[in-house]
Amino acid sequence: MSLPQLDTPERFAAHFNVSRETIERMEIYEALLRQWQKGTNLVAPKTLDLVWHRHFSDSAQLLALAPDSAKWLDLGSGAGFPGLVIAICFANREDSLVHIVESNARKCAFCHEVVRETGSPVEIHCERIESLGATAKFDDIDIVTARALSPLNDLLAMASPFFTARTIGLFLKGRTASQELAGAEKDWTLEARLHPSLTEKEASIVQVTGLQRKGIETCGGGN
Repeated sequence: MSLPQLDTPERFAAHFNVSRETIERMEIYEALLRQWQKGTNLVAPKTLDLVWHRHFSDSAQLLALAPDSAKWLDLGSGAGFPGLVIAICFANREDSLVHIVESNARKCAFCHEVVRETGSPVEIHCERIESLGATAKFDDIDIVTARALSPLNDLLAMASPFFTARTIGLFLKGRTASQELAGAEKDWTLEARLHPSLTEKEASIVQVTGLQRKGIETCGGGN
């Protein structure tokens, strides 16, 4: 089965049904990415000319899995994927907020610039995920996301402090998603579903709910 090529602003807009204003913000994002890439390695150079498909559409596909969720937390955002893309698509929603977590100061500076130029509803945490998980108190996170961050078992350990009983994890993984999930189930109690990726053959989105480490009564800081 062939995948759609969402490699232009027009194709992105048509598939994700976003406004012209959203596309204009995404074009600002693209221009800043190209500008900053000259001095900072934000994305793999070979993917820069495929940014609408490989980065923007890959991120935006998560929206269909949680269209009514307002509060998102993106772990290890790097150049803002998927968190900044989600935030730009939500820019006109008054109740939306995307937290992005990134420890690289230069990448955080880039994300700050994108947020400033696009007016997106984002709070940037320039620190390690483990440090934020040990100190921050989030009780209203609907969705936790991560893209190509670490093996699923390690990722769940990083994400678990931010989970409440109602939180959903949406993790963009490659072709080893099913094997990683099988390994993670040895250490975690969870309900999981694999969604095929819209942008990459054999890749998947791992949807996680009910996350709890085995042998521990509760997981996360919420109710």
